[in-house]
Amino acid sequence: MFRAMSSQPFPDHFSSTAAGYAAYRPSYPPALIEWLASLCAGHELALDCGCGTGQLAVPLAEHFAQVVATDASAEQIRHAVPHPRVTYEVRRAESSGLLEASVDLITVAQAAHWFKLSAFYSEVLHVAYPDAVIALITYGTLHVPDDAGVDAIIQEFYRDTLDPYWPPERRHVESGYRTLPFPFDEVDMPAFDMVTHWTVSEVIGYIRTWSAVSAARKARGDTFSDGFESQLREAWGSNDLRRTIRWPLAGRVGRVL
Repeated sequence: MFRAMSSQPFPDHFSSTAAGYAAYRPSYPPALIEWLASLCAGHELALDCGCGTGQLAVPLAEHFAQVVATDASAEQIRHAVPHPRVTYEVRRAESSGLLEASVDLITVAQAAHWFKLSAFYSEVLHVAYPDAVIALITYGTLHVPDDAGVDAIIQEFYRDTLDPYWPPERRHVESGYRTLPFPFDEVDMPAFDMVTHWTVSEVIGYIRTWSAVSAARKARGDTFSDGFESQLREAWGSNDLRRTIRWPLAGRVGRVL
């Protein structure tokens, strides 16, 4: 289900790559979703803010009767994965439109560093059911653990080549969100990894969704990453070869008292 609710301007790094985001952004592991659900006293309503194309919202629907998934980008919502228990809305995270004390779980996956946090936290306090759970989840760059050479090529591109093009908010991702204020009763988050098995074309499709790649292409042209992509394909081997891709997850989880 989709409802367009807002056209307010916002720092938009991803509308132009919404189709790639839907195709190549990984989904979150079932173990993470199960753990978050286990913290909640109720399982009627979850709110997923900055939902992208539904990477977290859809698996949340396996544990909650209803999920409201919001994103400020209409393009992201237009490409979102449909689910009968997920309602997608074009809304800023700071204005969910939900009733007071109605939400059991509020999640933000790989988006909290873009928010106006003071306004967002005010919205959390308004919509959260007593003792509800809030979770800000993030991850850094991908790793290819079975081939050090391939992994080194990706890390160099991420760390050195793209360094001038990452927005300043990226520092919060690098810290695992430890640099963000978090005025809630914090719960220690266990170690979780996102894991998938991709071909080199899928890895390249994912990397093209990075905000820094979009910024670099705007500054230097669409061929900016061609050299990196050719180097990665050569090191990877067969185009059909699938390698294990891993993203360690980090974040802040707490109770809204």
